[in-house]
Amino acid sequence: MKNTVVTFQQMKERGEKISMLTAYDYSTAKLQDSAGINAILVGDSLGNVVLGYPDTISVTMEDMIHHGAAVSRGAQNALVVIDMPFMSYQTSVYDAVVNAGRLMKEGRGQAVKLEGGEEVCPQIKAITQTGIPVMAHLGLTPQSINAFGGFVSQAKELEPAKKLIRDALAVQEAGAFAVTLECVPACLAEIVTKLLRIPTIGIGAGAGCDGQVLVYADMLAMFNDFRPKFVKAFSNVGEHMRAGFRAYDEEVKAGTYPAEEHTYAMQDEVYDAIRAYADELTQ
Repeated sequence: MKNTVVTFQQMKERGEKISMLTAYDYSTAKLQDSAGINAILVGDSLGNVVLGYPDTISVTMEDMIHHGAAVSRGAQNALVVIDMPFMSYQTSVYDAVVNAGRLMKEGRGQAVKLEGGEEVCPQIKAITQTGIPVMAHLGLTPQSINAFGGFVSQAKELEPAKKLIRDALAVQEAGAFAVTLECVPACLAEIVTKLLRIPTIGIGAGAGCDGQVLVYADMLAMFNDFRPKFVKAFSNVGEHMRAGFRAYDEEVKAGTYPAEEHTYAMQDEVYDAIRAYADELTQ
C-alpha cells in the first residue's frame, strides 16, 4: 500500500514507528521499497555521499531534481520526500514555492523537506497552501553548518531547548506534516514528540521519536569519510563491496576472468569461415 502523509499521521496516532532512509538512485530506492521502508528521503546529503562535496551547501536544484526523479521511479510504495537545497527557499516565499513545485513536478517527489523553524514558517505555509506537503527539519541543520561551527549536537542548554520547542510548534501550525529532529538530546526529542500532533522523525535524537531516518550509506558502512555517533552499521556492505572489487581486479589482471562460462559461442562452420576471411585480409 502506498505510504502518504496521511499514513504518517495514522501511524503516529496508532503508536506505530515510521522507518525512513535516504536514497539517491533507482536501484537503491527499489531495494528499500521492497524491504518495506515507509519513506525515502532524497537528501541533500547526496552532496557528501554521491558527489563528494565536503558539505551540503554546494548541492543545486538540478542535483535534487535529477536524483529525485531516479528515486521516484524505483519507489512504488514508499513516500518520496526531496530536500530543498541551500538557498532554494531562504531567499523569498516566492522562490520557495517555485522550487518546491519543481521538485514535485520535475523531481516527481510526493513531499519536500526544508530546514529551519519560525523563520521559515511563511515558506512552509505558502508551500502547503499550494498542495505540496512539507517536512520540517530542526536541531542540527546541515545547511547552517558554518553558523554552528561544525557537526555538533544542538539544544542541550535551556534557552536553545526552549527555542527548539517553539520552532517545532510553529512549523506544525504553519502546516508541516512531520518534523525531523537531528542531533538533539533524546529526552528533549521525546518531549517534542509528545507535544506535537504531527510525527517526529529522529536522526541522532533517540528512540522516543515517532520514526527514524538514516543515510543509507552510513547504516550499510559504505561511507567512511565521517561517521556520526548515532549511526549503527546494520550490515558491512562497504567491506563486501571492497572485497568484490579487489577480487575482480585480481582476476582481470591474472587473465582468469572472463572464463569460458562467461562467454558466447559460435557455430564451428561460421567460425571457420570467419577465420578464413581474416586470413585473406592479412595476405
